[in-house]
Amino acid sequence: MTSVNPAGTKLSPRQRKAIVAGTIGNTVEWVDWALYSIFAKIISVEFFPGGDETVALLSTLAVFAVGFVMRPVGAAVLGAYADRHGRKKGLTLTVGLMAGASFIIALTPNYGMIGVLAPMILLIARLLQGFSAGGEFGSSSAFLVESAARGRRAFAGSWQQVSVGGGVLIASLLGTIATSTLDEQDLHGWGWRVAFVLGGLLGLVGLWLRISVEETDSFTSTAGRRRVNPLKAMFTEHPGAALRVAGITIAGTLTYYIWVNYLPTYANITTGIPLSQALLSQTLCLVVFVVLLPFAGLVSDRFGRKPTLGVFAGGFVVLAWPMLHLLDNSFLSVFLVQLTGMLFLLGYSANCAVIMAEQFPPEVRATGIALPYALAVAVFGGTAPYVTTWLNEIGHRDLLWLYVSGSALISLVVYLTMPETKDKEFD
Repeated sequence: MTSVNPAGTKLSPRQRKAIVAGTIGNTVEWVDWALYSIFAKIISVEFFPGGDETVALLSTLAVFAVGFVMRPVGAAVLGAYADRHGRKKGLTLTVGLMAGASFIIALTPNYGMIGVLAPMILLIARLLQGFSAGGEFGSSSAFLVESAARGRRAFAGSWQQVSVGGGVLIASLLGTIATSTLDEQDLHGWGWRVAFVLGGLLGLVGLWLRISVEETDSFTSTAGRRRVNPLKAMFTEHPGAALRVAGITIAGTLTYYIWVNYLPTYANITTGIPLSQALLSQTLCLVVFVVLLPFAGLVSDRFGRKPTLGVFAGGFVVLAWPMLHLLDNSFLSVFLVQLTGMLFLLGYSANCAVIMAEQFPPEVRATGIALPYALAVAVFGGTAPYVTTWLNEIGHRDLLWLYVSGSALISLVVYLTMPETKDKEFD
């Protein structure tokens, strides 16, 4: 690691620069990823046949879920690439792919113009984004945590989720502006496409930033130990750590995609609240969430990974039912439900990068983080919007709390039984 002070708690100027560059690059990548779920209802009208709005929306959310199928593939391919060739090269590749896919979505004609080709191209672009996102988490988490002083690993890792939240916040802001200032014709005609073009342009900014950043010392210092096949090494030498990463992720990804990404659309469908108001609530809650994340990382560095993760999972086990049953068509209700969930999510989001990085040595770290995480996200996160919409459609909206609480309980067991890694040696 880069040299630090004896206490190992202060970041050097080089470390701070690496964290800033890594955070900004990751933020713009997640703008592109989040725009799809924010504009899901509009995309359903533009890219699928008319006649049944629910079927069109479910088709759009199915494409959203299928995009997650590529995340494990991207995690395996791009994670191994980052372990062999460096975090910097892996990160430049992922942001370039994400930006290109955003431009494709923005420029694809709608169903009325090219028929079935429209959803096919949309699917291909989303698969490309899923491939990129699969490699992004492992590479960016490894890069940020490896760039940190020993006593500030959770703080540095929390900026991975600051960047994710920041990306969703920017995407939410674009959605809020578009839905609040444009009429229906302009919004469906070109407004939502402008958001994707801006997302692609921001991705090119992220590409430039990542080209300019230095490689981490953890990667460069382990050249002699580097594996020819880090994917095989993860399965044969670190299977327990890989399973822990999946277990750590289950509740985090499901609650994140419901509360942070999809709740505005869900509230609009189930309660009738205008989408513009629901998106405004999301934007305000995300500001609080992003601001508090680094402080939650400091709490983890002080008290440990297990207590902070336990508060997150335990909170959703106990409060999922009252939160979801309080949701109605008032702005205050949506705001309070979303804010409460995001406050509990701090315990997961501040810890996920660091706790996963602490499970593996540098030569398999990006792969070890990326693949188990991507598999859990594909199964639980990618399907969350579809399942929530489906439960509402069949008249069982009241069972959503059980889905959330059950996943939180599974992860809570993992958190309580895993070893504490706050003071673990980390090269």
